[in-house]
Amino acid sequence: MDQERIRKQFAFCEEIDKMKQIGRQTYLSDGSRKENDAEHSWHMAVMALLLSEYANEQIDVLRTVSMLLVHDLVEIDAGDTYAYDAEARKTQRQRELAAADRIFRLLPEDQGRMLRGLWDEFEEWETPEARFAHALDNVQPAMLNAASGGKSWVEKGVRLSQVLERNSSTAKGSEALWDYAYQTFLQPNLDAGRIQDDVHETVGRAGDRADDR
Repeated sequence: MDQERIRKQFAFCEEIDKMKQIGRQTYLSDGSRKENDAEHSWHMAVMALLLSEYANEQIDVLRTVSMLLVHDLVEIDAGDTYAYDAEARKTQRQRELAAADRIFRLLPEDQGRMLRGLWDEFEEWETPEARFAHALDNVQPAMLNAASGGKSWVEKGVRLSQVLERNSSTAKGSEALWDYAYQTFLQPNLDAGRIQDDVHETVGRAGDRADDR
């Protein structure tokens, strides 16, 4: 056994326990509290196993699951950036790059390079796996927001234009999931006024909104 290698591996495993302390703005389905990063990543990993059949292209499910499990590790340093916080998003990339440089270097070089590669792949959106992972990263909060009665949307005064901008590329990973999410999670909350309609036009099914993607 390489003592230095296993020391670094356990140091990394201990470090990522901090994900359990990183709060997000999405409530649990019962609305009792907000989820944390570890719960978010686990939830999407399971969703990837179950929903991979809806990816636009054939994907490597294990690679997608791995990507989802590591994509938010940088938030240990960078913190969670709320999707609709325009000011925080200005510095998000810089903060997360610095975090990636530190966190993945805790591992032995080969494993650090592997996990950093998965993180970079997610960020670049260029592979079918990355696009599907992003689709899940957008659909999961919509599902939970809907299940909690739109609690976070109401509290933050979220507008339809913001939701559409946030999801402008969701269909690139899965047209089927974006269509389902819009019809099942978004439209009822839009109708109920929990999402503010500032678009001033009739929005059809996802397949009719190709120009918005």
